Amino acid sequence: MIKAQRGTKDILGDEILIWQKIENSAKEVFQNACFNRIQTPIFEATELFNRGVGDSTDIVNKEMYTFCVGGINKDETSITLRPENTAGVVRSYIEHNIQRQSPPQKFWYFGPMFRYERPQAGRQRQFHQVGVEMFGVADAAADAEVIMTAVELLKSLGLNDLEVELNSLGCKNCKDDYKTSIKKVLEPYLEELCDDCKMRFEKNPLRILDCKNENCQKIFEKEEVKKVIFGDYVCEECKDHFDKLTSYLDNLNIKYSKNKLLVRGLDYYNRTVFEIKSNLLGSQSAVCGGGRYDGLVEMLGGQPTPAIGFAMGVERLASLMEKIEPQKIDYYIVSNNTIEAMKLAQKLRRNGKTADYCTQNKKFTKQLEKASKVANKALILGEDEINQGFYSVKDLNTSEQNKVFDFEML
Repeated sequence: MIKAQRGTKDILGDEILIWQKIENSAKEVFQNACFNRIQTPIFEATELFNRGVGDSTDIVNKEMYTFCVGGINKDETSITLRPENTAGVVRSYIEHNIQRQSPPQKFWYFGPMFRYERPQAGRQRQFHQVGVEMFGVADAAADAEVIMTAVELLKSLGLNDLEVELNSLGCKNCKDDYKTSIKKVLEPYLEELCDDCKMRFEKNPLRILDCKNENCQKIFEKEEVKKVIFGDYVCEECKDHFDKLTSYLDNLNIKYSKNKLLVRGLDYYNRTVFEIKSNLLGSQSAVCGGGRYDGLVEMLGGQPTPAIGFAMGVERLASLMEKIEPQKIDYYIVSNNTIEAMKLAQKLRRNGKTADYCTQNKKFTKQLEKASKVANKALILGEDEINQGFYSVKDLNTSEQNKVFDFEML
């Protein structure tokens, strides 16, 4: 028997009801906030992620599904299944000249992503994300808008045991100065760092702060290291931006905490980064992550454009939600005349009703048993009903049965 590949899973039965709720809630919350849906291709040029996500990230170095396509007398092209969606949305934003339109431009998406990593609870090799991207606004109001929208979606899903964590990575100038300070203070401990952090030391020392290795964590606790990590390194302009953001969140009654070790796992972030966490997920507690990426549009060939966004893992969201009972349909047609039952079902469906019928010509008693399990009402269509032009409608909750002569009364 051929089974689903490791790190992938089928979504069906009661679980799909939760997924449908997540997607429908996202659609409602995002549309109410004037975000427009966007669907980008599942695969893109590998260079998009090398440049956009960053060659110092675990995603690019270890986790991408990359293929070379093209044969003899054809140009060989490297393509990659998308490991995240921000780079693809930015590529679309540039390619379709959306940057010429009046800001802000606001988008949302829902779809599969792919990373080759060890499968675990809430993390698959094919996983799904729902998220937003907002372009064109440098003010901290955009940061607050995006965080507020994330919180509203989570609340609409019944998830209230949440904590927003914030940090500012600073602009390019103060961020570069911070990287230099981190390298200087960690250099004496370089040999004690894990292999990943040794590589990060050269390419992006900020990523070291995100390491969960126990030995690395002990180094972070040293006084001279803590002094640099938790120092006030951002410039006045970045500090003002962060203070405005926290002021907005205070006025929106959104609770948050500041976390100096929060850096996120992608190279393109600057200034605001944030995560929304749940205490129900153990060590994998983040259900939402995002931040500013003001330099990414220009890096990928567009005009300088401030931007911010977030993504949520749908698998993790689904694991936090309560089971949803399937809704019963409006009518189950009980009849031994398949043609008439089929015609009536078609008519009901065209009038916005949910309706089903037996395609196997089972006995009336079996059909009524099925109706009692799946429908609110049984619509009985026997010979008398067909010949005399009426419907026998049985309420399966009360057992009350009535004759209905006008279809519009159903």
